[in-house]
Amino acid sequence: MTSPAPGSAAHSAHRKATALAFAAAVGGFLFGFDSSVINGAVDAIEGQFDLNSTVTGLVVAIALLGCALGAWSGGKLADRWGRTHVMVLGAVLFFVSSILSAIAWSAWDLAIWRFMAGVGIGIASVIAPAYIAEIAPAAMRGRLGSLQQLAITVGIFAALLSDQILATAAGSAANELWFGWEAWRWMFLVAVVPAAVYGILALRMPESPRYLVTKDRDDEARAVLASVLGPDEHPDDRINEIRRSIAVDEENAELGSLKGDRFGLKPIVWVGIVMAIFQQFVGINVIFYYSTTLWQAVGFDESQAFLVSTITAVTNVAVTFIAIALIDKVGRRPLLLIGSAGMAVSLGLMAVCFTQATGSGDSISLPDPWSIIALVSANAFVVFFGATWGPLMWVLLGEMFPNRIRAAALGVGAAANWIANFVITLTFPPMLDTFGPAIPYLMYCVFAVLSFFFVLGKIPETKGVELEDMAGEAYKRA
Repeated sequence: MTSPAPGSAAHSAHRKATALAFAAAVGGFLFGFDSSVINGAVDAIEGQFDLNSTVTGLVVAIALLGCALGAWSGGKLADRWGRTHVMVLGAVLFFVSSILSAIAWSAWDLAIWRFMAGVGIGIASVIAPAYIAEIAPAAMRGRLGSLQQLAITVGIFAALLSDQILATAAGSAANELWFGWEAWRWMFLVAVVPAAVYGILALRMPESPRYLVTKDRDDEARAVLASVLGPDEHPDDRINEIRRSIAVDEENAELGSLKGDRFGLKPIVWVGIVMAIFQQFVGINVIFYYSTTLWQAVGFDESQAFLVSTITAVTNVAVTFIAIALIDKVGRRPLLLIGSAGMAVSLGLMAVCFTQATGSGDSISLPDPWSIIALVSANAFVVFFGATWGPLMWVLLGEMFPNRIRAAALGVGAAANWIANFVITLTFPPMLDTFGPAIPYLMYCVFAVLSFFFVLGKIPETKGVELEDMAGEAYKRA
């Protein structure tokens, strides 16, 4: 697709669509920030409240259950209240929970506030891809949808960086920094800034045109469509297409429900759920949540391991631009297949490397040349994930479902993703202690292989397909 000339009406419309997509993707930044900010604080929290490893694990992981609840309910609320109103709700929950986490007086109230933060993040994780898909022109929907994952990776990096700055300023995350507050409390408090930015942006963003049409607010929908589609597209034609798809759904009431004959759900909903689970079951968050342990195993000391973890986070940000550049040219399915194959090979190599490890638990080490191979393989895994499955899952969840069930089905898929994240986060430490790292990485390799065949058989190609025509494309494979 040739880019419109600068200054033209089409160029202005594309800039408007891009600006709205960036604003919606701030929810992804909160998602990434929250998932990593706990890393710098966890040891200090464990010492402050004298916790055992089980309670510490619960405090770390409980936010993921909140995310699952927020994702599951966020889609339904978005259909009832509108996309932007639910964005504001997510921002408020995250803002308040960040303050309460900073002033926590025990592990149990901290767990409650972390759960609340998770609900806000879960809501944001659903609304951003749905909103972006619904305001983006079909020709650039993949690129704009990928901004969600880009924002997530930037959020991860920002959390790691802010944790490092605060811990370094205080000498340790457990030491007092300002006003008698320990550094770990400031790590949580910093999150109020992006939460406030997200809430303010959401208040200023126009509502999704597809939601507006469902509420018979056609004039507002026409204005939004005119601002993002450009002169070659006619808002009235698009509104008619949306109305046609709504009418079809109403004539066939079962199309407007997630319920179906495949274990109680529509086949296309199951496709979204399984895809979301695969994205986590390849073990990507093991790299980010437990990266310091991994890098120390290959020979780095603690400070070097933190630096390498930060470099890995930067790599994750950088490779997302590969997806943004290719998704609307190459398509979704080819990129996913390349990603699955690359992840399978790199994870398989990591599993082989760790069969040569000595020690156990946090005290494992690798001899040369296996340590170098493991280091290269781990970063190759991040590259393949970050350029394919990382952003593409969110793009597909935002666009592959028919209009009538999009937000609700996206919510179910995102909830499955968060639960899978919780399972991987909770199971890796005991698996590491019991079997060593080779078995977990072999298991993640198997899931990467299975994801390849799943894409071949079940994932529809949605490149260039209008959302109103998505039902036919989606159901062909499901």
